[in-house]
Amino acid sequence: MRALKTIGVVLVALVLVVAVGPFLVPVPPLEGTTTPEALADADSRFVRVRGLNVHYKIYGSGEPVMILLHGFGASTFSWREVVAPLSQVGTVIAYDRPAFGLTERPLSGEWVGQNPYSFEAQPDLLAGLMDALGIEQAILIGHSAGGTVAVQMALTYPQRVRGLVLVDAAIFTGGRALPGWLDWLKETPQANRLGPLLARSLQERGDDFIRSSWHDPAGVTQEVLAGYRKPLQVNHWDRALWELTKSARPLNLPERLSELDTPVLVMTGDDDRIVPTEQGIALADQIAGAQLVVIADCGHLPHEERPQEFLAAVLPFVQSLKGE
Repeated sequence: MRALKTIGVVLVALVLVVAVGPFLVPVPPLEGTTTPEALADADSRFVRVRGLNVHYKIYGSGEPVMILLHGFGASTFSWREVVAPLSQVGTVIAYDRPAFGLTERPLSGEWVGQNPYSFEAQPDLLAGLMDALGIEQAILIGHSAGGTVAVQMALTYPQRVRGLVLVDAAIFTGGRALPGWLDWLKETPQANRLGPLLARSLQERGDDFIRSSWHDPAGVTQEVLAGYRKPLQVNHWDRALWELTKSARPLNLPERLSELDTPVLVMTGDDDRIVPTEQGIALADQIAGAQLVVIADCGHLPHEERPQEFLAAVLPFVQSLKGE
């Protein structure tokens, strides 16, 4: 009987620790943050799309239009090496996806309708951006998680997509942050209390993640690191990243690749340790008629680490679609 009482006391104590403990952890306010507009570059632009202030940059003019979709933790900054050459053959638009860059970061309860951080909202936001800018059809160039948005867009709004360039695209990876049966944990008050603190660890691990994305980390200069750190000065960036994490779920895109009905170029670095090179090769194999380019001595970021090789593959592909 005494043993049962002891077990009962221990269980009660554990429940209290789990239920109350997170609220005892201090969550200091972010310091040194400001508005996206205060951090904007000379060529930055903002447009209201689906109730969200979206940050974008535009280069060149005419057809075709190329829209660049960055990966996790990146922004318009990550395309800096290739936007000018691409703009020689058409219009180039790079924008910051929700939770990244200088796009507005609303808090939970501040948006109406769809959660702007959810995977489901991404094609609608992109279509809304195209509408706002008067673009009927575009070639989508998506890197990593941006590649998943590009594929989603081609499946949801096929008439708006002229072609796809999938750069180290995370089609077979990502999805849930937790097993499905634990999804309920993300919505608990305790998780919402600690979630932003977990997101802040990006500040500590971000530099190492960027270096691991390059075949040769010596190429990651202080200027590159500063460009990636800049969005971490935006108000509420930690809470926005937590909202993105909470909303993550599998998209089952591999099962739908056969539905793609547009020209596709698949590109991967031969030393991608974030989205393994083998997955890029498999992606090209599973898309009918897709072209495959494997860039030598390159990691997860061909457009940053090997921009000339990136352009050597992308420009002919874009030119081939110009008359379509």
